[in-house]
Amino acid sequence: MNSKIISSGILRAFFIIAAIVLGIKFIEQILPVVVYIILAMVISLMGRPLVSFLKEKVKFPNTLAVVVTMLLLVLLVFGFVSMFIPLISTQSENLSLLKMEDFKSNFDSLYFDIKSYLNSNHIDIEKEIESAHLLNGLNFDYIPTFINGFISFLGSFTIGLFSTLFITFFLLKDAKLVERTIMAIASKKQKRRFKRAMDIVKNLLSRYFIGLGFQILILFVIYTVTLLIFGIEDAVVIAFICALLNLIPYLGPLISFFLMILLTMVSNIGLDFSTQILPTTMYVMVGFIIGQLVDNFFSQPFIFSNSVKSHPLEIFLIIIIAGLVFGPIGMVFCIPAYTVIKVVLKQFFPDNVVVQLLTKNM
Repeated sequence: MNSKIISSGILRAFFIIAAIVLGIKFIEQILPVVVYIILAMVISLMGRPLVSFLKEKVKFPNTLAVVVTMLLLVLLVFGFVSMFIPLISTQSENLSLLKMEDFKSNFDSLYFDIKSYLNSNHIDIEKEIESAHLLNGLNFDYIPTFINGFISFLGSFTIGLFSTLFITFFLLKDAKLVERTIMAIASKKQKRRFKRAMDIVKNLLSRYFIGLGFQILILFVIYTVTLLIFGIEDAVVIAFICALLNLIPYLGPLISFFLMILLTMVSNIGLDFSTQILPTTMYVMVGFIIGQLVDNFFSQPFIFSNSVKSHPLEIFLIIIIAGLVFGPIGMVFCIPAYTVIKVVLKQFFPDNVVVQLLTKNM
């Protein structure tokens, strides 16, 4: 009898492990589809207030309101892509194989200008830089390969874009589609809690993503004005990229800072370093810092306090943990994911002491 129980237990464990492995393999195969669905849900949450506005205030039919919203989203995407066309065209010419030596020469010239300026101010870093072999290690031959890879990426991006927009259309048209699917799976006893949790999640995440949009817009305006004042080439594109990088908590502003400073210097190659390149770079740096101060002391506190209802220290710890476990992608999506988890815990475990502590402001 005992041997039968043991053997049946072993078989059950084997089938469970096999099912888990197969499930993981299946998820890996359909991962792009899962990503499309998640992105579509995020976009639908952002577009839902506009659909509601068109239906309630402008009195549009549901389908027409969704179509207008989707058209605005498509125009936004194509406007974003069109911003990069002049930049890509220019850089493709400048970074072609025929001009690679000129590009490296200009880069080296900028480096020697910086070195001469530092030496004139009794700052000797030449030996340290030469010992690290930074210039010798630079290889610009990979840039044309990168451009070709980027063109190939555009094909996959186009497929993903239209798939995401297609799913988004039906999520906007039928706002209850996801809700009905989840309610069909939920047991009768839990339907009310699921319904309440989904309503709270939709409300919080809609406000969160709209807040992020305003956060990017504010930084974009500050960066654009700063770069245009000092005549930096492709100022709008650079400002938008740097504002978009700010979505990566803590790491994004650091990357955008060095990117903006580098592109500012490169756009002024050939001018005198001490009288033109350095002052312009310092002014751009001040503009960047002003943007970050506005973001850190106005935009972010407003977004977090009015949307995800979480303490700043709590958000900081979640971002750090997500970054260590999942990398930069985890840092971007950890806050909405954490918000969903908190809402679910509050609805299903309201008497738990830890849950009460984490969700006391919700």
